[in-house]
Amino acid sequence: MARRRTTPHDRALGHSRRNLLRAGALLALGGAVAPLTGCDLLDRGDRQDQAPDPLEPLATQARELAARHRAALAADPGLAPLLTPIADAHEAHAAELAKLTGRPAASPGPSPEATTGGDRAAVVV
Repeated sequence: MARRRTTPHDRALGHSRRNLLRAGALLALGGAVAPLTGCDLLDRGDRQDQAPDPLEPLATQARELAARHRAALAADPGLAPLLTPIADAHEAHAAELAKLTGRPAASPGPSPEATTGGDRAAVVV
């Protein structure tokens, strides 16, 4: 024996209560979320507090190496044919890493030349 619904279903209109409730819920949800999509209410604003890029330490090391090579050149200009291309390569590497990270190149800190006073033995350690 087949079971029949006890409530009449109005097929003439083509709408059921369930479909009307779904449509109403979607409209309410869409109406509440749509104005928020263009504002910063849902943005937590922590983009500037992001962790540093993993390439930044490499860029810093490349700048420091370039500075050490320039300090060695200042201590002994006779090493220029050997150390100038290496220092230039480290500076180019640091510049490319700065482009990749999208952040300006930071200064390498105090140069070894300032701390060693141009002493060749202290620079070539």
